[in-house]
Amino acid sequence: MPLPAKAFQRWLHGIAPDTSTADVCRLSGVKRTTLAQQLVRGKVAEATVVSISRAFGANPVRSLAYFEIYHGLADQSILPTPQELVSQISTVDLLRAVIARSGTGTAPHTSEAPQAGLLALGPAAHATSVKNWVDAIDDGELRHRVSAAAGIAPQNYSAQLTANRMAPEVAIATSRAAGVGLTGGLVATGLVTEAEAGWEPGARQAALDMMPDGELAVLAGDRLQAMGKTLRRQEQDQEQTDMILENLG
Repeated sequence: MPLPAKAFQRWLHGIAPDTSTADVCRLSGVKRTTLAQQLVRGKVAEATVVSISRAFGANPVRSLAYFEIYHGLADQSILPTPQELVSQISTVDLLRAVIARSGTGTAPHTSEAPQAGLLALGPAAHATSVKNWVDAIDDGELRHRVSAAAGIAPQNYSAQLTANRMAPEVAIATSRAAGVGLTGGLVATGLVTEAEAGWEPGARQAALDMMPDGELAVLAGDRLQAMGKTLRRQEQDQEQTDMILENLG
């Protein structure tokens, strides 16, 4: 949900009291026309606040917490679960980890004897990070609770997951409904980084290292199967498009 323009202007005056709008846009990379349009509409996008926060050395999560809808966001007392952390590791990185472990010739990997990470992980937000995050915290009824709490139709919620996107307020509603930390969804959508969300450095790698070999292999297999289905649907859609174009001459 976009933020009220008046509240945004109060916030902006607090972090950049002597900076012109032109300089704010130049330093943050936000287009002047974009900011002007948002102010005229009376609704400023969360991404705008994040970009300006970074430009002026302010933590984006704490900046968002300034606004009423995001009060409590800066409370980082609830750390991400291991399942959330692993959900933010891409399928390719999981497969690389499986290959790396299988080539070490060591005894089966267990949570009691973690193996140090051998390969650097890619960014937390990846091609299926949003859906993976929801799956990681879903108890089977989460989607229904979020739909009711956020007033969003289940099919629209599912569509966001399929498209690997989620509005910030829906991400927060999802976190609240699941009883997990409030920043997980914002990391999954790429709105904020792991560090900005207060995640411990190397937390994703540590969670991956603690996974037993069997569990890792099963997860990587499930991810690979899901990727195959997605690619096949895309191929079928392309085939249908080509056929239509060919029939149209």
